Amino acid sequence: MSVSEQQETGTGTGTTGRLYGVGLGPGDPSLMTVRAVEVIAEADVIAYHSARHGRSIARSIAARHLRADHIEEPLVYPVTTESTDHPGGYRGALDEFYEEAAARLAAHLDAGRTVAVISEGDPLFYGSYQHMHKRLAHRYPTEVIPGVTSISAAAARLGKPLAEADEVLTILPGTLPEEELTARLASTDTAVVMKLGRTFPTVRRAMERAGRLDEAQYVERATMAGERTADLAAIDSDTVPYFSVTVVPSRIAARSVAPPEAPAAEREAGEVGEVVVVGTGPAGPLWLTPESRGALAAAEDLVGYTTYLDRVPLRPGQRRHASDNKVESERAELALDLARRGRKVAVVSGGDPGIFAMATAVLEVAAQDPYRSIPVRVLPGVTAANAAAARAGAPLGHDYAVISLSDRLKPWEVIAERLHAAASADLALALYNPGSRSRTWQVGKARELLLEHRAPDTPVILARDIGGPEESVHTVPLADLDPTQVDMRTLLIIGSSQTQAVRRGDGTQVVWTPRRYPEK
Repeated sequence: MSVSEQQETGTGTGTTGRLYGVGLGPGDPSLMTVRAVEVIAEADVIAYHSARHGRSIARSIAARHLRADHIEEPLVYPVTTESTDHPGGYRGALDEFYEEAAARLAAHLDAGRTVAVISEGDPLFYGSYQHMHKRLAHRYPTEVIPGVTSISAAAARLGKPLAEADEVLTILPGTLPEEELTARLASTDTAVVMKLGRTFPTVRRAMERAGRLDEAQYVERATMAGERTADLAAIDSDTVPYFSVTVVPSRIAARSVAPPEAPAAEREAGEVGEVVVVGTGPAGPLWLTPESRGALAAAEDLVGYTTYLDRVPLRPGQRRHASDNKVESERAELALDLARRGRKVAVVSGGDPGIFAMATAVLEVAAQDPYRSIPVRVLPGVTAANAAAARAGAPLGHDYAVISLSDRLKPWEVIAERLHAAASADLALALYNPGSRSRTWQVGKARELLLEHRAPDTPVILARDIGGPEESVHTVPLADLDPTQVDMRTLLIIGSSQTQAVRRGDGTQVVWTPRRYPEK
């Protein structure tokens, strides 16, 4: 379609020009698309952004396609990173500039001229053009010409896949706070961080804190003169320009080309691996912390109870070692043996691994002589008590105790003593492992013990399969607690003397324990 034909599609009472946002690619003029070249050739006005020095990277990329009769509109930023005395501050200065720039382009469009706003990379991917698009696209016929992004160029120059199979690629601006960068880098499979320059020290620290520094690659001016690639850890922060990115490439691709595992004897003499005990929360991925998600993705081996391993996505190259729920010590020993051979191992635990779960078993075995030198880390997870309490309201809003009713690892006499002590102290209670097929009487006995200290109408929350497909939460008076309604997937929360159960206007019931306690 020619420019004159395109102008006939104008949406006003008269014929207006057409607006183009033209992506020029990452820098090498040969990476411009055919469509980008066509639009520039037909345009009347070529607009481009630049800093106050007047040099425009976009113009330099498109220079060979500019004609002497092109009307050029340099859109010069009043500020970039420096401070400003504008009454609206930095954002106010930029907003005013965008409005003025849009008005200049609108004047050309109203005169029937076709305007091409050229920008490096892709116009709608962190591109300066988008600010013109937001102000003009609803008023004039508009077309956006996509361009090759710096991300694609960086991956091509590194020769490393960005993402494979089900991997998640996260794109981050380096201007994010360090804590936010760290969390997102820890939780994703692969990543690209853009807008480096002055943000580089923050980005590097975030990479290191997230455990991704050894994987990270650095690419500067991809496809342009002065291009540089290196390991991120080797880069001097004083040499980093704005037009650079860091890439954490595909782990799956890296594993697929890794050399075969060395024999056990060789790896034992070399670098030792590590064991990370990971809490997956009470159910699926929504309950995973970013740190836990990252640890699961980084592991070479996953060890755990089959039900918990099934919550973790399958990743090519990872080994999975599933077992029954009653062989905790054996699982711990397997994980530590793998780490002793140089493997990075994640022990998968439900809920929080330090609460009636795998962290204790791993640390107990790791205290023995063969494993004392193996690094062991424990990552917290959302525990069942907190998940159940949140579903019900805030029944654990004041002091509370957590007790397991399972007498498989401790005698019932100890459990009964602790129930008496916690109940007489008027603590709210979270009761784990209340019942199973082989343990059917403990809930009834606990109810009898608690009624010695609590009123019959004390709220009791029965929370089952929290976060799972069969989730149910309901509240009954302590006197009406029915042991047959409780199984191993149920957690019980017993209120204190101050706990309130109130039905709200929408018919739902909420339970909370006040933070204030009455003086005696």
